[in-house]
Amino acid sequence: MKPLFLCYPKCSTCQKAKKFLSENLIDVEERHIVENRPQKDELLNWMERYQGDAKKFFNTSGLVYREMALKDKVKTMTPDQMAEVLSTNGMLVKRPLIILENTVLIGFKEEQWKAALLINKQD
Repeated sequence: MKPLFLCYPKCSTCQKAKKFLSENLIDVEERHIVENRPQKDELLNWMERYQGDAKKFFNTSGLVYREMALKDKVKTMTPDQMAEVLSTNGMLVKRPLIILENTVLIGFKEEQWKAALLINKQD
């Protein structure tokens, strides 16, 4: 399974992640997070695979997040409710995201990505 890379091309962090993938010859399926936003069922699946709090899927520094006043609402949402809200606008989703067979990485942390991707690359 080829990793799925969700990004927003104008995002500087996404650009860094894309450069990292290219430099490490990691072949991914790239998807524009706004033009082809994640659907609720995908988000729920990714939340299950993610080894952390589902709240991390929210782009808390984004304008849409603030406009929707989600800060306090997210605290009491179920994963199903979170996925419902996140699926309405790709700008609500923290990026970049990389979806691997057995895990999901949110945001670009180079060491974390190296560990997860380079191990998988040896398969």
